Amino acid sequence: MFQESSEVREEGPASAPRVKGGGQPPGSSESVRRSSFCRRTGVCTPQERNNDDMWWFQQGLCFLPAALVVWTVASFVFAYITAVVLRHVDPLVPYISDTGTMAPERCVFGIMMDVSAFLGMATMYVRYKQVEALGGEEDLRLWRLNVFGLVLGFISSFGMCVVANFQKTTLFSMHLVGAVLTFGFGALYIMVQTALSLRMQPHIHSRTVYLVRLSIGIWTVGSIISMFVSSVIMYSSLPGVDLPRKLHWTPGEVGYTPHIISTVSEWSLALSFISFFLTYIRDFQKINLRSEVHLLSSHLYDEPHGGAAAPRVNGGSETSPLLAGST
Repeated sequence: MFQESSEVREEGPASAPRVKGGGQPPGSSESVRRSSFCRRTGVCTPQERNNDDMWWFQQGLCFLPAALVVWTVASFVFAYITAVVLRHVDPLVPYISDTGTMAPERCVFGIMMDVSAFLGMATMYVRYKQVEALGGEEDLRLWRLNVFGLVLGFISSFGMCVVANFQKTTLFSMHLVGAVLTFGFGALYIMVQTALSLRMQPHIHSRTVYLVRLSIGIWTVGSIISMFVSSVIMYSSLPGVDLPRKLHWTPGEVGYTPHIISTVSEWSLALSFISFFLTYIRDFQKINLRSEVHLLSSHLYDEPHGGAAAPRVNGGSETSPLLAGST
């Protein structure tokens, strides 16, 4: 049997954060006094000394959103540079999808975006577990928003895989479906997480976090509206033109201006998503996930087997880190 537990360490003005393992909550006045005493005198507990020796990306699970951002940016940059060098697209702000349309860049672009989708799902799941642990089950509306956000996030990540693996020059309808799933459901995910931040401030995190996420959410919605309107104008001004296969544009030609506005809006939308996940880094420094395994039998036979060796775990169970180091 597989179970999962989470450890959340939260700072701020919260009256009683839920911290497993007992002891003073890290955000309490006693914890702050101990931390100050540790820095001044060098007399520290093993946990305090361990935290001081860590790099920022070693704390909790903050490496997940950091890896998601770095890997996704690398995917965009690699595909763009390759497509421009091979003259598959114009250097001036092509569509992100255009940079992953032709071989060989589309092959690597698809793989890298699949990895980004996986990292995105992992990041969203950890966020879900963190909100669940902090909010508990008392606030039913918070719990529902949290579950709804997880579903939206997973759908958006699946859409990213569709966009990356169904190029618009080969199967435009599926590529368009993937884009709607990625950007549409992704924008809804950002809105839901912003609403969660609103309900969780100021007792779990500061109002500044909520305002930053709200600003990014407005940025995201504005980019979607701009991209949609400019795309409609572009398609209406070029009837009969196979736009999904049009990878090169000449300044001054019909539809060029709405095309540039549309591509800039798409890049702006992608950057807004990346910026939103950057806001998770500090939050994820305060959570670890661990897996716990319970053996129901000392062997794997269907019937009782006397010759089976005893399990090499204490009490028939094992606890090991999941995605992170020891808690």
